Amino acid sequence: MSVTVSRQPAADGRDIGRLVLDREAQLNALNQDMIETMLTTLQQWQQDDDIIAVVLEGAGSKAFCAGGDVVGLSKAIAAARAGCGRHELGAVPGAAARFFEREYRLDYLLHTFAKPVVCVGSGIVMGGGMGLFTAAGQRIVTERSRLAMPEVTIALYPDVGGSWFLNRLPPGLGEFIALTGCSLNAQDSLWLGLANRFIAEDKLSELWPRLQQKKSSPASVLRQLEAESAEALAQLDSPLRRHQDLIQQLMDKDTLADKVNAILEVSTEDDWFWRAKQTLAAGSPLAMAVIHRQLARCRHFSLARVFQAELDLSVQLCRFREFAEGVRAHLIDKDKTPDWTYTSLSEVDTALLDTLFTSPWGLSPLADLR
Repeated sequence: MSVTVSRQPAADGRDIGRLVLDREAQLNALNQDMIETMLTTLQQWQQDDDIIAVVLEGAGSKAFCAGGDVVGLSKAIAAARAGCGRHELGAVPGAAARFFEREYRLDYLLHTFAKPVVCVGSGIVMGGGMGLFTAAGQRIVTERSRLAMPEVTIALYPDVGGSWFLNRLPPGLGEFIALTGCSLNAQDSLWLGLANRFIAEDKLSELWPRLQQKKSSPASVLRQLEAESAEALAQLDSPLRRHQDLIQQLMDKDTLADKVNAILEVSTEDDWFWRAKQTLAAGSPLAMAVIHRQLARCRHFSLARVFQAELDLSVQLCRFREFAEGVRAHLIDKDKTPDWTYTSLSEVDTALLDTLFTSPWGLSPLADLR
């Protein structure tokens, strides 16, 4: 098991549930067993009157969670695509379908959990980690927090509820974050509302003692620690906010191609913006088209409908070669030279795109979400 589950005694005689993602060498990336453990545990704790709150953390100092274990998924995709041509869709890979269904069910449970949920997003918070983090009611960042959704580099899109929370950001910023995979520090994460608490690294060790000693809600403890961390927060830059006006101007275009070209044509010596440009330039054109359409179609969806739509799209993407190729290039062989099916947005097959946005089943496995 790669999740450490425990109950920590609280001052009122009841318990605080503690879930620690415990794959430090893999930056706490989520695998199927971890998802199942958390889902089952949280379902039990939801009904347990002796559990008054839940805290999610990552083992080690480098990451809360760097995403899902997509390397394992790529093997299932390869098996399902055996014998398929470059432009053909393979069978629905059962392992991938189950992974996404359980992951999204876990995220939805956290979003709707009836008790306070605190997530400590110290270090790297990416992909699947963002799904857990943004679902918590109390979302802590520190000086070392780096939030990102860089799925464009592996021909995926910001899932795990990204179609919901990115659509609730100021105009243009959600799509820019999705297309460029840009890194968000504590200041930017707080400004956007993706995080809502800042605690300095040297104060984190006091979190658990204070949570256990006070009979008041976790929020009161966090407010106190946050007040004591104000000086550390004030020292941090806010690069996304600095570039807000420019980004909104770049994204105020009639077509996706115009938006992408506008970003890539910016001349800048700013390291943060330059890295965002580089990520976009290296991304999958198919993924860019998927990101653009997914955000547009989910703009007014409910949270439950978003997860249902994301499950459909994620499974369909697993039937095509692009996602597995992105994983190969960046996470398996690490040659950083993916052989994208389409080399530009103009080449992307609209018929394929339409197919990717159809449901692979009659009734969604997440149809029970309400």
